[in-house]
This record gives sequence, C-alpha cells and structure tokens, in this order.
Amino acid sequence: MLLCTAMVIITGSNGLLGQKLTDLYLKHPEIVFVATGKGPNRHPVKAGYIYEVADITDHSGMRALLEKYKPTTVINTAAMTNVDACESDKEGCDAMNIDAVENLARLSAELGFRLIHLSTDFIFDGTHPLYTEDEQPNPLSYYGRSKWEGEKRVMQYAKNWAILRTVLVYGVVADMSRSNIVLWAYNTLKNGTPAKVVNDQYRTPTLAEDLAMGCFLAERKQAQGMYNIAGPDYFGIHELMKRVAQYFGFQLDNISLVSSETLNQPAKRPPITGLDISKAKRDLEYSPHSFNEGLTEVAKQAGWDGF
Repeated sequence: MLLCTAMVIITGSNGLLGQKLTDLYLKHPEIVFVATGKGPNRHPVKAGYIYEVADITDHSGMRALLEKYKPTTVINTAAMTNVDACESDKEGCDAMNIDAVENLARLSAELGFRLIHLSTDFIFDGTHPLYTEDEQPNPLSYYGRSKWEGEKRVMQYAKNWAILRTVLVYGVVADMSRSNIVLWAYNTLKNGTPAKVVNDQYRTPTLAEDLAMGCFLAERKQAQGMYNIAGPDYFGIHELMKRVAQYFGFQLDNISLVSSETLNQPAKRPPITGLDISKAKRDLEYSPHSFNEGLTEVAKQAGWDGF
C-alpha cells in the first residue's frame, strides 16, 4: 500500500528526469512538491507546485532552501552527466557529483529528510551484462568515478537513503537542454545523416517516464538501500539504431558500425553493462515499458509524423 501525503523537493527539475518527475507529481495533488533548478523554470506547467531557483553546489543556499520547506524527501536528479566534459572539467564534476551530494547527505541526517539519489551504470567497468545492486563498482571514466564517490558519500553520511542506478535514459520534454540517444537516432536516420555507431557497447535503455516512476515508487514506499531502475530490454547501441530504423521505417544506409576505440572519445565507456531490475520489480513493483513501447510514447509526445 502506498503511503500518504509528503513534502518532496526535486533537484535538477529542468532536466529530462526532473521534468518527468514534475509531470508525475502533478498527478498527485495530495503531495506537496517543490521543483528546483538553475535558472528559470522550463516546465510548461507553472501551477500546482512551487518552483525555486537553486544550485546544488551552493551549500548554504541549499541549507536555507531545505530549512524553509522542511521536506520529508529530497530526490536529487541534478548532476554533471556529460561524460567527456567531466574528463576536462574535473573540478566542476567534483563540485556537482561529489561535494554537493555530500552536502545533501549531511543535511539529510541533520534535518531528518529521506535522500533519494540518482546514479549510473558507468560506475562499473563493463565486463558483463546485467549488473546487480551488490556488485563492486570499478569506474573507467572520471564521470563514473565521481558518481561512485557520490554514492559513497550518501551511504556514509545520510541515515535514511535510497540510491537509484539507471542506464541510457531517453525521452522528450517541451524544453530540452540536451538530446539523448533515441532523439539523436531518430533525427539522424530521418535526415539520412552519415553517422558512426559503436558495435561493442551494450545497455538496457531506460524511458524517462519509467525512471521517474521508479523515483516516485521509492519515495512513496520509503525504499531503503540500492535499486537498479532501468529498461527491461538488453541490447547493443547498434541494435538500438536498427530498432529505431525498423519502427519508423527508416533506412540504415548511412550508418557505419565502428569499435569504440576508433572514436577517440576523451572518456572511456564501459563496454557491457545494463542493469538487473529484479529487485526493483519485487520490492517496488516497478514495471517498465519495453523499448518499442517507449518509442511509441516518445513519438506521440514529440509529434513525429504518423504518431
């Protein structure tokens, strides 16, 4: 049975996940929630909740915000997630992914709110598919290291916490600051743009609505500990491209398959990850969309022709 009314604060609410969480909590008027983000509110709906400009790297500002609203739960979706940018801006990466997280974790213990923190499959080295919650992280990139360090801060300093790890999140919102794998694949294929796609990376792509629901379930059920929240389908990035092409009737003529090494990206990616979601299905009653169902949702929201 789901628990009753709460006060929830969402950090990073201008991002893809943050906006999907706003959509979801707007459907539950019995829950008071505060959406926070850097700069103006980008969500098209402005009523039914509170919006506050907030920067999680401003430790004193975050304390003032949390003391003002006295939340029962904070869902921390804010992070520096550009994997290559984290390699070149290690100081900025640490500020968002480690130091700000430690501050939230310490405030969680001091002020008595539950902290739900988002993490990533990139904490693993990518040697096998479908990592469980119990496996030992061994990040290959600075981004992955920073997220693993953030997890450790949550576990060390927060008393009431859940960490939700996810993979390759995709979806669409009204005002997006960044693209994602499915939007890129659709636009590349539709326009016939030549592109190189890796043939040696495997994931469990996650619809943003499903990740938002995982956060919501963790909050409502007062989940404790580590949970994998990802999509149910495991396949390679090249297979993702093929599935998008088949779904929308595009050709793959301009797509070249290459190994990751040929791209010379600043950050090393784990080749084989994906997350085992058995625990979330069992404990949280998490039930994600299939990848094809996710494509249907994205197509409808994006207004792509014929959907």
